[in-house]
Amino acid sequence: MQAALPHRWDVTPKEAAQLQLELRSRLKRQRDFGEIRTVAGADIALEGSGRAGGQTRAMGYAGVIVYSFPALEEVERQSAHRPLTFPYVPGLLVFREGPVLLDAFAKLRTEPDLLLFDAHGYSHPRRFGLACHLSVVLDRPGIGVAKSLLIGRYEEPPDQVGAWTPLVDSEETIGGVLRTRQGVQPVFISIGHRLDLESAVQLALACTDGTRIPKPTREADHFVEQLKHGAGPGAGSPAQSSLF
Repeated sequence: MQAALPHRWDVTPKEAAQLQLELRSRLKRQRDFGEIRTVAGADIALEGSGRAGGQTRAMGYAGVIVYSFPALEEVERQSAHRPLTFPYVPGLLVFREGPVLLDAFAKLRTEPDLLLFDAHGYSHPRRFGLACHLSVVLDRPGIGVAKSLLIGRYEEPPDQVGAWTPLVDSEETIGGVLRTRQGVQPVFISIGHRLDLESAVQLALACTDGTRIPKPTREADHFVEQLKHGAGPGAGSPAQSSLF
């Protein structure tokens, strides 16, 4: 699965923020997809990720798992790792984590119809978080499924599965706060690319299996932790990719 990358990754934080604003013009915020038969969950684990001065060098371990949809049976998983060279800067995490995530996507033999990221998408200060950025360069419908709030305000959704409330910033609805399981904290859903918010909420909910976090990103999280500790496939050698 190849990405059409319109920029370099080795940029300054100021240049990175400007790139987000420029690439945002490619973002489609309406439904633009057919039947969803496969869904991929992607995540990354960091090793040596201290943030002193924002410059600590870290290793990133990325994993992507493809599932059938709606059955959520595993089809394929791929992984990659490489040093992360961009500094830790809130709001610019895609420039730190995007290259190794795309390394993992490049290995896929199955091209998923939908992407789920453990990250924010449109619910971002520049309305172009990691889930938007990678969904745009991969040109796939994508959803950001975040565990915690980045920006915005919301009312707590009712304590019933499927209930959700708008996430609002500067009078704009930028995402949804979705209750995926009773008695637990909601998750933060936002558009990645090529769908509307209602579709993003419905599809994220369809990927849950009784737990708080949708299965694709939850299992991707478990996978990258195994990779980080040398217990998973692909942990032994850095990815070779023609993308960068």
